[in-house]
Amino acid sequence: MTDAPSAIPAAPESGRLVIDRALVCSSVRRGARLITETVLVPSLLLYVSIFTIGQVGGLIAVLVWCALTLAIRWRQGHHVPRTLLLAVAMLVGRTSIALALSSVYVFLLQPIAGSALMATIFLVSAAVGRPITLHLARDFITLPQFFLDDRRARRMFTQVCVIWGVSRLIDVAMSVGALHLGMSTGVLSRGLLSTSLTVLSVVICTAWGWSRIARMPNFSIATA
Repeated sequence: MTDAPSAIPAAPESGRLVIDRALVCSSVRRGARLITETVLVPSLLLYVSIFTIGQVGGLIAVLVWCALTLAIRWRQGHHVPRTLLLAVAMLVGRTSIALALSSVYVFLLQPIAGSALMATIFLVSAAVGRPITLHLARDFITLPQFFLDDRRARRMFTQVCVIWGVSRLIDVAMSVGALHLGMSTGVLSRGLLSTSLTVLSVVICTAWGWSRIARMPNFSIATA
């Protein structure tokens, strides 16, 4: 008589994904302020300066804005986030190079290259079945192991990864096309159109992921 096979643990009948609402709201506020301080305002300063004080004056104005942004944070006694320091450092770096070469085009090419790199990372991670969006989601959502093991959940993260990667490719094409229309158009596109595309992409990715999870009968979403 052979021993009876050991029982296979049954998958949980239901599970709950806990979203830290306070963390999400604070992250949205920080992200909006970061975009305003390091993308929108510098782009508008440069755009206005091109028609008034010239390219070099515009690049100097961007450097002054960077210094002013950090000075105000420190003066108010606020903690300066590392993400802001990194963003400002990158902005100062590319502005300084553009100023040294007296070319606004150099200022615009770096974020285009960054979008191309991001598109590559997201699309490759989706293609190899290890979507980077899964790891990013863990910053906002408590993800139990049984959810990570669900093929539908991993497919959803892969799809979101593809959506974001494609949006970065669109950003590259849009920015390069705007540059062909002229430097001022390129600056305005980088500040307004690229920012709008980023916000729209975040909304689409969030809505898509939420709708996929809502269709999974064994899972529910709760806020904490």
